[in-house]
Amino acid sequence: MHFRRTMLTRSLTRVALAGAALLTGAAIPAQAWEPTKQVTFIIPAGTGGGADQMARFIQGVVGKHNLMKQPVVVINKAGGAGAEGFLEVKKSKGDAHQIIITLSNLFTTPLATGVPFNWKDMTPVAMLALDQFVLWVNSDTPYKTAKDYIEAVKAGDDKKFKMGGTGSKQEDQIITVALESVTGGKKFTYVPFAGGGAVAVQLVGKHVDSTVNNPIEAVAQWRAGALRPLCIFDDQRSTYTAKVTDAMAWSDIPTCKESGVDVDYQMLRGIFMPAGVTKEQVAFYVELFKKVRETPDWKEFMEKGAFNNTFMTGDDYAKWVEAAEKRHHGLMKSAGFLAAGK
Repeated sequence: MHFRRTMLTRSLTRVALAGAALLTGAAIPAQAWEPTKQVTFIIPAGTGGGADQMARFIQGVVGKHNLMKQPVVVINKAGGAGAEGFLEVKKSKGDAHQIIITLSNLFTTPLATGVPFNWKDMTPVAMLALDQFVLWVNSDTPYKTAKDYIEAVKAGDDKKFKMGGTGSKQEDQIITVALESVTGGKKFTYVPFAGGGAVAVQLVGKHVDSTVNNPIEAVAQWRAGALRPLCIFDDQRSTYTAKVTDAMAWSDIPTCKESGVDVDYQMLRGIFMPAGVTKEQVAFYVELFKKVRETPDWKEFMEKGAFNNTFMTGDDYAKWVEAAEKRHHGLMKSAGFLAAGK
């Protein structure tokens, strides 16, 4: 009897408290939004490249540390220089179970092809990092510095030297055109491949003379002694001082400007969602990626790939993306890569 009275008293107390909250307008805490089914993580690029490696790494970290109740499924949609992936997100308005990792084709693909897509067709979530670019040659070549290589291009026949890169009229070709501003009028023969992994393999096989791969796309071949970095396309050296090879760390690679090649370029590694999602849904993924960044796995991944470990969300992120779009428009206009009407 005493037990039943106690339980009745507790129940009446809970009802009274709830009623008081309603009468006074006090908020009853709502359960935060979280995915209720698997999350599709789209990569608008081929396998083996920097975006592919980062997305699959994040998938692994989320699973390893149980950062989310639902699974993450990674899908490559590289068709049309990534347009396939972006258009998939564009048509999925309001779908909070879909995210996409971005690279520079967020800007270059619509500008170069005229495909009906713009980054404003999506919802910005977070900048995870900025990716670097490095001028690479095969280690069997005589070129020890970027200046050595540029002088060889100057002295050679026009279009003699082959530059391998990911896609056409994308970031790798934009950097290649920028390099041609210091080659004394000589042009490279630009050879496009499906992804950064394939580009590195082609340079190892000496099918091209140079590449501008991201660090993570060529680090394994550098460590193995097959490739040589000549300069990094940034205005300052990498901050990572741990040795990658027996002799060099990322911080030992000079900037291209130090070598007399005044060209710099960094690429966004960021996350977007479809348009029409709620603030609560965006907040879930912002917190998820904050948790990913807090893991020791992330720190190791950032150092391995020599990333600029910059994190940005909200209005700051949107403003950065808008400024980057304007910069890419200018670069592509100078290179003659803009589609009609752009």
